Amino acid sequence: MKTSINQIKRAGWVLGLATLLVACDKTIDEPQRDSYVPVSTDEKAGTWKTYQLSSATEIPVAEPKAVSSPEYIAELASLKKQSASLTKEQREAVEYWGAGAVYRWNEIARELSARYNIPPAYNAEGKYPVPDAANPLADPKFPFANPPYTSRALAYLSVAQYDALVAAWNYKYQFKRAAPSRTDATIKAALPVSDIPTYPSEDAVVAAASFTVLKAMFPGEVPFLEAKMKQHRESRLWAGMNVESDLLAGVDLGNAVAARVIARAKTDGMGAANNQTLTAGMIAKAKERGLREAWVSQELPVRPPMLPNYGAVLPWNFDVATVVALRAVPPPSLDSEEFKQNLEELRKIQKNQTREQARIANYWSDGAGSYTPPGHWHRTAANVSHEARHSEVRMARTLALLGTSQMDAAIVCWDTKYYYYYPRPQQFGVKTSVGLPNFPSYTSGHSTFSGAAATVLAYLFPDQAETFQKQAEEASVSRIYGLIHYRFDCEVGLKAGEEVGKYAIARARADGATL
Repeated sequence: MKTSINQIKRAGWVLGLATLLVACDKTIDEPQRDSYVPVSTDEKAGTWKTYQLSSATEIPVAEPKAVSSPEYIAELASLKKQSASLTKEQREAVEYWGAGAVYRWNEIARELSARYNIPPAYNAEGKYPVPDAANPLADPKFPFANPPYTSRALAYLSVAQYDALVAAWNYKYQFKRAAPSRTDATIKAALPVSDIPTYPSEDAVVAAASFTVLKAMFPGEVPFLEAKMKQHRESRLWAGMNVESDLLAGVDLGNAVAARVIARAKTDGMGAANNQTLTAGMIAKAKERGLREAWVSQELPVRPPMLPNYGAVLPWNFDVATVVALRAVPPPSLDSEEFKQNLEELRKIQKNQTREQARIANYWSDGAGSYTPPGHWHRTAANVSHEARHSEVRMARTLALLGTSQMDAAIVCWDTKYYYYYPRPQQFGVKTSVGLPNFPSYTSGHSTFSGAAATVLAYLFPDQAETFQKQAEEASVSRIYGLIHYRFDCEVGLKAGEEVGKYAIARARADGATL
């Protein structure tokens, strides 16, 4: 009974924290977004380089009926009725989705990541059961959306959205069907109407692609996701923005693109990322290289290490050999002066931590119940792209470049962590108040994620490069102030992340889009 009560209390606290963080995120960092017309239609986006599609024309889309056809005229009449008189709830849905399809679906994905970022509790036998994708709502729920898992989920979501929108833009400007209100002036659109053609619907494309990816990543949330997709689709009719055939073509295209993206996910090596049989060999090899004391879980009962083989997952912007090439240099030996100085720095902070250090440590903690550091940076990227009034396809490009860099950063960092198996400060008496990660210390995940993100975002938004760099540096040093990492963990991790980010920039320079 004691174990059961502890589990209930722990789960309730984490779920409550997740709810609070999401609420704070919406009210402080993500204010209600107004609908807007993008500053550019990105007319040539149909020629941009895709990730999984061989080209924007790989998936065919049928030519729409002419706007003078009886079929289209009937669609206009139906649309006029549906958009003529809206309820309060319908108006709210129109306004919500009017903030942007890519923006909203990435927001939903982050909320799911926070909801599922709950480390499994131990059972009566003192063991930690593994979440089961085939039974996602059992205890513990699947997935445990830890930082690597979240980075992967957001990367696949963003890639699916981007590829689907590039394909959609190709067909939009091939068929050039104008917005319904441009064809029939008696249709009063509830949102601003741009010059972007409406067939196939970008909203329908994003909704279908997002639903397909997120139901694979969060299989216990299918009813919730279905409701969101239905509301999104209907909001376009209520708003007078799309006729039925716009939406149907978008759904078919989004589904087809997402299927190709999910096919990659099934073969990227994630299924073997939690292979615990490898850890004994990893420790032995690290000791052969001179490691005196390996990292061990500080929890009781001892928790198995998080995703020890995630470093073998397939990256996006470089090959597997490059993962090894990007592996950090060896950390200081435990009897070196550098190690002793770094450990002493943490002990001094523990004794005399300032209020500002505590604030920074807590702001960037991104632990249980949050959408983790990758989600934190996705939020930043989405907000900046929205403020720049990007088109749907350009925002998707921003998030795909950011998202793939975050997944690549996780792969490189986890490869390094389990290659060196370096002990955390807690094994030498240092205490922390911001949560204790269950994996080796060197290098810092926060620092690697942040270095990659700031590098990519500085390229995409050069006028804000200094801001992103300062944010990355603060995120990195927060792990020192939180007594989670040695300074060398953070400094080397930040540089490793910057190198990872450069590969995403190389892709951006060759994808056909301009800043």
